[in-house]
Amino acid sequence: MLKRLLRHPRALALGAAAIAAWLRLVHRTTRWRIEGREHLRAIWESGVPAIGAFWHDQLPLMVFTWTHRAPGEPGPGPMRCAVLVSRHRDGRMIGDVVVRLGVEVVHGSSSRGGVEAFRELRRLLAEGHSVAITPDGPRGPRRVAQPGVARLAALTGARVLPLGVAVSRRIVLNTWDRMAMPLPFGRGGVAYGAPVAVAPDEDEDAALARIAAALTAAAARAEALAGMHA
Repeated sequence: MLKRLLRHPRALALGAAAIAAWLRLVHRTTRWRIEGREHLRAIWESGVPAIGAFWHDQLPLMVFTWTHRAPGEPGPGPMRCAVLVSRHRDGRMIGDVVVRLGVEVVHGSSSRGGVEAFRELRRLLAEGHSVAITPDGPRGPRRVAQPGVARLAALTGARVLPLGVAVSRRIVLNTWDRMAMPLPFGRGGVAYGAPVAVAPDEDEDAALARIAAALTAAAARAEALAGMHA
């Protein structure tokens, strides 16, 4: 009975609203230090879509790396970003949260080895949408990039923008990715790495290693900016 109640669309909507409100509170009450913002601004100004990539454990606050505005900073104009989420109940919940925080969502599927999801990402990039993905999601292993991100960059010509975000006050969950659930009134760090280009004829393993190293460096830099290595 309780499980059926929690699966009800109204319960899911209320849960998504509560999570989005909590993340807004964290974002507004955190003292942020940001590095590499010029890389994101260059993407906005170029109008050329990119692939925002980050490790799955940083998911809760990652939407703010795209929607955050410094005082007086212009927004991305027509540049849009879409996150691909599954049609599963958990995916719908995540999608509802993301939409409430100002980022578009496209519902796809991870069936048949992710073929349908990969095609949807290619379509979005071709139509001028930037996309956001977690190369180690949705099941891991933790911080081990799967080939899709390098393949997507090589086939579309879109560059991979490494993203990292961290907060000093958080609860680390006992999940496969050790996801960090943020708490308000702490220090935060956001790091944007230099975009990574993948040539169509580049060795896939080599490209994947470069992307993974850039994501790990961005995550580590964000933690340092948040004062977590002091």
